[in-house]
Amino acid sequence: HSGWGLEPMEPTTAFPNYIIPKMDGIGANEYIVTVTQNVIDFYSAGNTPAPWELNMWYHTLSAGFRTRLSGETDFPCVYDERVGLARSYFKPEGVLSYDSYVDALQKGRSYVTDGASHIIDFSVNGVEAGTKNSELSIKRNQPLGITAKVVANLSEQQDASDAAIAERPLDEQPYWHIERARVGKSRNVRVELIVNGESVESSEIAADGQWKDITFSHALKESAWVAMRIYPSAHTNPVFVQVDRKPVRVLKSAQWCRAVVDQCWKMKEPKIRDEEKAAAENAYSEARKTYDQIIREASAK
Repeated sequence: HSGWGLEPMEPTTAFPNYIIPKMDGIGANEYIVTVTQNVIDFYSAGNTPAPWELNMWYHTLSAGFRTRLSGETDFPCVYDERVGLARSYFKPEGVLSYDSYVDALQKGRSYVTDGASHIIDFSVNGVEAGTKNSELSIKRNQPLGITAKVVANLSEQQDASDAAIAERPLDEQPYWHIERARVGKSRNVRVELIVNGESVESSEIAADGQWKDITFSHALKESAWVAMRIYPSAHTNPVFVQVDRKPVRVLKSAQWCRAVVDQCWKMKEPKIRDEEKAAAENAYSEARKTYDQIIREASAK
């Protein structure tokens, strides 16, 4: 599944403080429903504007789901340049094979990149993403030690073609590109620590093609998913940190997801075959119930 077709729209009357996507594209934006049914293998990114893709993924993770991220090139539909514009790099267990690749994607022992930056060995308190179910249990305010090895590669001087990419709106191709991550006219990029969808810390590094050891320290008051990114060029899969054994429950994200289910139904329902409409309506109804329950749990914290 990907988030293709998630153009923003005006706030809804039900949730006036939230920008809800139009959900009028032909892409797989019914992910917002099917993720509640535990039938999603992974969520693909790198193929459409990063804010669209990451927004929906972030919100569902913050509502408590654990979908892993994978790279995608929709060739030749969205991109006709070449395949591999967005890639998944993985760390195999045992023999290097297609099966070990699929296993790594399923576990989240991988990361997504445009190929010009890389984040490997991403770990939280020694738990590496994709190992031990990507799960860590701690007590409230216990400090986290977040580590990774990071590399990025930019030319020392930004030429005119690179500058043109950096200055384009995020909804124009190329969507994921290291030039968009360049800090001003420098050769630097920012490595960000993402906690429940928000950038909470960052470290600026030289994109000189040399590996850097990155370390962050962060304390949590509530359960969260934790990841690293170079935006929009590379993104790790998350490690899920349970504080006092409670699940991740971010109220604003659960409310956003609930509102998007209604918006998706509004756009999709007229195009569903009559003989399939009852089953579709039931699936959407069950998704609403799931998000309503998550909202109650988040409100009770």
